[in-house]
Amino acid sequence: MSTSLVLGNVNCAFQQVFTKVAKLQIKQNFAFAIVVGDLFGEGTSEEELNQISALLAGNITIPLPTYFSVGKHPIPTRVVEKIQADDEVCPNLYFIGRRGTLKTSEGIRIATLGGEVATDGQSDPNINKRFHSLYTESDARSLYGVHDTDILITHEWPKGITGRSQVPLSDDKVAPEGVQCVADVCSTLKPRYHFSSKADFFYEREPFFHVPTDENPDVKSLTRFINMAPYGNPVGQKWMYAFTYDPKAPIPDTVPTGTTVSPLASVAKKRPALESQKEGFQRFSRGDNERPHKRARRPPPGPGECFFCLSNPNIATHIITSIGNDAYLTTAKGPLTKTDTYPLLGFPGHMLIIPLIHSPTFTSIADPEARKSTYAEMQRYRIALNDMVREKSKSSLGSVTWEVSRGNGIHVHWQYLPVASDLIAKGLVEAAFKVEAENLQYPKFTSSSNDDGANEIGDYFRVWISQPVTEDGESKGGSEKVLILPLTPDFRFDLQYGRRVMAKLLRLEQRMDWRECGQSMEDEVADVEAFKDAFKKHDFSLEEE
Repeated sequence: MSTSLVLGNVNCAFQQVFTKVAKLQIKQNFAFAIVVGDLFGEGTSEEELNQISALLAGNITIPLPTYFSVGKHPIPTRVVEKIQADDEVCPNLYFIGRRGTLKTSEGIRIATLGGEVATDGQSDPNINKRFHSLYTESDARSLYGVHDTDILITHEWPKGITGRSQVPLSDDKVAPEGVQCVADVCSTLKPRYHFSSKADFFYEREPFFHVPTDENPDVKSLTRFINMAPYGNPVGQKWMYAFTYDPKAPIPDTVPTGTTVSPLASVAKKRPALESQKEGFQRFSRGDNERPHKRARRPPPGPGECFFCLSNPNIATHIITSIGNDAYLTTAKGPLTKTDTYPLLGFPGHMLIIPLIHSPTFTSIADPEARKSTYAEMQRYRIALNDMVREKSKSSLGSVTWEVSRGNGIHVHWQYLPVASDLIAKGLVEAAFKVEAENLQYPKFTSSSNDDGANEIGDYFRVWISQPVTEDGESKGGSEKVLILPLTPDFRFDLQYGRRVMAKLLRLEQRMDWRECGQSMEDEVADVEAFKDAFKKHDFSLEEE
């Protein structure tokens, strides 16, 4: 176990900073120090140039092994030449690299991704060079092969890091706009500490745990994200941070009080053809009337393979629109409705509400509190969608939401679809489900027997039919009917029954099979952005960001 020191942006104030560090070192005996962000800053003023000269000449003492990367600014040319000639700037001062890894003599593993991500259209011949301050997303992804990182150093914040946090920012401060590829690196490496320097204030988020992997379902790796204030900031924000860490200590079995689930979406490794993803979706979409090839039955996929689990490396993160504490929201692949089906919406509106917990049914979630909170948040998403659809359509649209709950299923989820309110008012939606069930010789629909909805007994198909508030005030609060079609484990039920019913009702029979309704990634992203813009005021997951 060793105690280490982290410093914020130094910006060439070597004499002042390392004089203070030397005094502390006498008392604390730190194993090493890390400078997060800019050690040299712009390095253009006369004072800064003099400080660099003194450092390179050995006239400034660095009292302990100190490591640094790249911040907002590239490394000065004179320093680059010194590093290339001697592998160090001066005794005890070492450059890890803009993107690099290092294992200290204490066994602590450090990974760095300094600088800022290049924006679209930025053309700079120095991008991705070791001493420069720009990198590409592919450069960031090259860190995915690093395993078991103890400390991650980045200049930029990961996208979404303030989500789910109760820690307030400093007065009048705004969190920097995060970067998705930094979030992906953090989600992949799962560092014990993630230090940044983008903001000009100190910020320490609550620890968060990463979604367990299929290989280690009981391991919840913890990360502490900390942004260091710069040295010399006018309001005395913390620019030094000491911590004690034992790299050999096992990951604790329990998470500390106040810890949150990771606010970061899991990384989606882009591949030319996501065959495993397609197979995963087919496992969910194949109806029981489609006979599989005779072969040994595979065990059900775990979270690492499940199409709906955020821990699946092949999940299409670009269609995820909101992540809450217990559930998340995504647009549907191959949506039944099209962008122009409901002109007042401007996007398909076919959505999926998915729990974070990997479970085939609600009753399979062992922890009663987790089951209750998961169901409650999914309902909260559904109600928020209803509010958004009603507002955008001026009460001309209601909704239908359906769920297939089977003990031999994979991952319970709800499909949400806007539908014209006059079809609901005339009873045509309810009739469509009942008539199709009768035609297929399915059991009869009944009303839901549970008030909370999370403890339905046995296998079932459930549908919510929601009528919005009308503009003239009638049906105040809207009206809703919940129907249950009871099933048995051996019943041959078409998993696409809900989509089939709605396709016929909306005269979209040619779109009955989701695989025939594929979109380009550009179209999917456009629909996601249009939806997120409309849903922003209703998205409760943004309230704490």
